[in-house]
Amino acid sequence: MLGRMTKTSSYKFSHDEKEAVYHVIHERRDMRHFSDGTVSPAVLSKILEAGHAAPSVGLMQPWRFVRITSVKLREQLIALVEEEKNKTADEMSQRKKEFMQLKVEGMRNCAELIVVVLAPDDGTVFGRRTMAEEMALCSTSCAIQNMWLAARVENLGMGWVSFFKPEDVAKLLACPAGAKPLALLCLGPVGEFYEQPMLEQEDWRYRTRLEKVFAENIYPSK
Repeated sequence: MLGRMTKTSSYKFSHDEKEAVYHVIHERRDMRHFSDGTVSPAVLSKILEAGHAAPSVGLMQPWRFVRITSVKLREQLIALVEEEKNKTADEMSQRKKEFMQLKVEGMRNCAELIVVVLAPDDGTVFGRRTMAEEMALCSTSCAIQNMWLAARVENLGMGWVSFFKPEDVAKLLACPAGAKPLALLCLGPVGEFYEQPMLEQEDWRYRTRLEKVFAENIYPSK
């Protein structure tokens, strides 16, 4: 046993509360279309706090959040994304034209732009001796998912942009050695949420059935 056991909460969630959580999970969308507007400081703080409340291996808390308020810096980030998007399109062969028609980022119209950075390794060994970087990445992804769900609860859209080279963004943000930007998160009001994930609506790719990714005692083979 590690130290003394702390008192646990006896609160039990009601049926409606449980249903609300599952509803939010299934209504979350990776948004690309924003309607300008603003995010209040109080709501932004709640979303960031939700991210910071995420679980992390060894309580390492490897995430760092950088709010982009400089117009010049946002434009520089947009330029990096456009460059990488074009390179990605060149590797799409038959689907290049379809890809270029997709709106794959909403960085110009979102109210807030948050960069999530993986902090330099702090030497945490607890729970990650054999998978040091992987566990740091997983922990940071948990923070992003928390932010995504919190944004949806607040009826705000969020989109994860990954079309960039981490080293280029790190340079723009003056990150220390070893830090690695992982996500450009677009956040803000939207006219409406997609009824389905955008890539499903655009006939690009569809969610796999659960039975194809789940098995007992052996790797799924379906």
